[in-house]
Amino acid sequence: MKNIPISAMIGLFFTSIYFFMAIFAPWLAPYGMAEIVGDVWEPSSSEFLLGTDSIGRDLLSRMIYGGRTTIFIATAATILSFTLGSILGFFAAVSGGWVDQAISRFVDLIMSIPSLIFALVVLSVMPTTVPILIILMGLLDSTRVYRLARAVAVDITVMDYVEAARLRGEKIGWIIFRETLPNALSPLIAEMGLRFIFAVLFVSTLSFLGLGVQPPQADWGGIVKENKEGINYGIQAALYPAYAIATLCISINLVADWILNRTTSLKGGRG
Repeated sequence: MKNIPISAMIGLFFTSIYFFMAIFAPWLAPYGMAEIVGDVWEPSSSEFLLGTDSIGRDLLSRMIYGGRTTIFIATAATILSFTLGSILGFFAAVSGGWVDQAISRFVDLIMSIPSLIFALVVLSVMPTTVPILIILMGLLDSTRVYRLARAVAVDITVMDYVEAARLRGEKIGWIIFRETLPNALSPLIAEMGLRFIFAVLFVSTLSFLGLGVQPPQADWGGIVKENKEGINYGIQAALYPAYAIATLCISINLVADWILNRTTSLKGGRG
């Protein structure tokens, strides 16, 4: 622990708290996610630590369950985007030629459409469910991962050890997973933290616009939407999820920076 910088320790602390609460939400939340337990926008008290929301639900319980939904969707979408984007990026770089050009031009076409507009159009004609949100966000974000993975892999594929693997007759799968991936981890790990942050912000934005997680399910963007009118009356119910989103994103970024520094200093290129 003594080698971990203070910034990383702070990031690990808050990240661990949020993920712990997300995993054990049913046991930590004092009330049910959609249970009406009081009056509208009651102030903080010993019974309701954060008060109640716009229809009398316990805000702390909504925040805990909302964090669970937000973190789950963002994590699943990030894993999907990195799995798909990295494999396609490495495959395009190792294959080269028309395969590389075909995949890259298709990715350029998708990236030319703003992600939020693309998502709003798709969600306006498809059922807004958690699996649909994860798949849509993962596919849209995989284009950014593809660009990074391909750019890194293009530099790696010209190295001597990759050429030696080709001369040995190794298959493309070996070159991707045994030669390219281990030497591309540092930028990918750093990008994974950023992509997770963007996934949290993206799903929160969709929910705030009414096309994300649907009631009575809770997520942080939806809680902001449900309680935004209270700001006019000095009620902070909409600010709590905003604080949570900000602290989670900053914490993940601090951890990602620390991991990047460690992998960069420990990673040794193969020769």
